[in-house]
Amino acid sequence: MRFRLALPLALTGAIVLATTPIQAQRQQTPEQRIGRLERQVRQVQRQVFPKGQPADTAGFSDDPAATQASVVALSGRLDAIERQMAEIVRASEENGNRLSVMEAEVARLRAEQDRRFRALENGAVAAGSGSGEAAAPADEFVAPTPRTTPQDGPPPAPQPRYENAAPATPPPAAIPAAAGDEAAYDAGFRLWEAKRYDDAIRSLNAMIAQYPNSRRVSWAQNLIGRSLLDKGQPRAAAEALLANYRRDPKGERAQDSLYYLGQSLMRLNQASQACKAYAELEEVYGSNVRPQLKSLLPAAKSQAKCS
Repeated sequence: MRFRLALPLALTGAIVLATTPIQAQRQQTPEQRIGRLERQVRQVQRQVFPKGQPADTAGFSDDPAATQASVVALSGRLDAIERQMAEIVRASEENGNRLSVMEAEVARLRAEQDRRFRALENGAVAAGSGSGEAAAPADEFVAPTPRTTPQDGPPPAPQPRYENAAPATPPPAAIPAAAGDEAAYDAGFRLWEAKRYDDAIRSLNAMIAQYPNSRRVSWAQNLIGRSLLDKGQPRAAAEALLANYRRDPKGERAQDSLYYLGQSLMRLNQASQACKAYAELEEVYGSNVRPQLKSLLPAAKSQAKCS
């Protein structure tokens, strides 16, 4: 009977002792429970992130997401970009200012060149309408055009012929097309040299019409003006010489046309206009004036009493 009672009692005591830790665990404070959870989380993190906390292992490779050095580097790059932008804006404003100055200077030069051309034209026209065409003084020196090989130049345009010269002798024979522009020009030059001015004018006009892009066109038109001057028509000569200069100021005989334009104006008793032509020659061509013309200029300016 005692054995039967002792067994249930022992079982009951064992059950009570087994349930005691569970009851004690259930009775933990909130702080203890939070601490326990934190320890579990850290244990899991050590398994999942063996190199540290998630924030420390973010980004590429093992580098942190952002460091003080990277922030400083980015700030420096932004400062450099701002300085470059400011430099670009400054250079753009300076270039715009330079362009405006250049455009104004080009416009001024064009206006000045037009003014000079008008002054020369007005002088030639006024001289022809207000003065008679006097004969050339006996002591005037007219230098012949040297027969040298010209340099390359821009293709000239044909100039209108002067039909106011009556033929004094039968017209010269036509130059064959195969002869070339040099032979055609030489034929006109020989006629001018022989003082057959009308024939020279017709021959040179034919050469210009046949070879409008020849390098000798500037020479031919200058020689036409000189032929008119030599035959006693200074007004027509002034028009032809001025036209040759205006057509191509860089032509090989544009300088000569300016000089002989001054000579034509002197024949028309227009010394002040002749001085303008001589000044134009010196100002436009400067040190590039041909030596022969440079040697003739002092006497020509002295004759015109240029200041």
